[in-house]
Amino acid sequence: MTRARRSTDANDYQDVPSPVAAMPKEFADGHHILPHRHRRAQVVHAIAGTMRLSTETGAWVVPPHRAVWVPGGIEHEIRMAGPVSMRTLYIEPDAAPFMPEVRCLVVEVSPLLRELILAMGEQPLEHRPDRRVDAMIGLILDELRRATELPVRVPLPADPRLLALCRAMLDDLAADDTIEAWAERLSVSGRTLARLFLKETGLSFGAWRQQARLSEGLAALSRGRSVAGGARNLGDESPSAFTAMLRRVLGEAPSRYVGRPREGLPEPSPVVASAQLTKPQPKGPSGRHRSGPALPRS
Repeated sequence: MTRARRSTDANDYQDVPSPVAAMPKEFADGHHILPHRHRRAQVVHAIAGTMRLSTETGAWVVPPHRAVWVPGGIEHEIRMAGPVSMRTLYIEPDAAPFMPEVRCLVVEVSPLLRELILAMGEQPLEHRPDRRVDAMIGLILDELRRATELPVRVPLPADPRLLALCRAMLDDLAADDTIEAWAERLSVSGRTLARLFLKETGLSFGAWRQQARLSEGLAALSRGRSVAGGARNLGDESPSAFTAMLRRVLGEAPSRYVGRPREGLPEPSPVVASAQLTKPQPKGPSGRHRSGPALPRS
């Protein structure tokens, strides 16, 4: 594919004249994009299917109606859960100074932002100056500024023993084993595992598991699952308990996050994200909603 047309090579989008460029690309179920990094920042969005984007410190579930912001220079990898129609924005860092420079985050994708991403994906790789495209870029940046950040970061530990245990827990979030039961797998006491969890992740064992369940629950709702179905998958005793957990952390009814399932696409296999135990906060000075205390931008 020539540079005058659209490209599916991310490297082609790093030095184009436009401060915002969009790459459409299709992926099969289970496809794995190996660890890599880009000069430009990214907004990774799927119009169909679910992705799990991982860095050294965490992983983020990206179902439809959501997108993950990845600052430029951050190494990451992506795994597909089901067929994925990915639409990625590549943004010059100085074009979005209101976004974090050193951390990833998941945001809601408004209907307007979704349509703008689709429209940008139809543009040639190196388009000529155009009032319509310039207007779309301005609206995209404005929608990102206004986007609500979701509290779905479950930090991953650096300790290899605890990392393996966390991945096992993420594979079966419905399991309700006690911390003592998990500690036996590491041949340590429950107290030792509790201290290790807090040291490595900044969360207690219970808070970490709750946030992992929250993250997967939000992804399931976004894929069109019912509250009752999400509760069954995550091991909660009742839909009311599941609803109470989501409302406690999000500060609002989980029905707000329910999406419509895509016809003709299989239900993605369970994947979990990374999450942070914080409630949505009022808008900050930039006009964006924040889910917790702002981190340093550099």
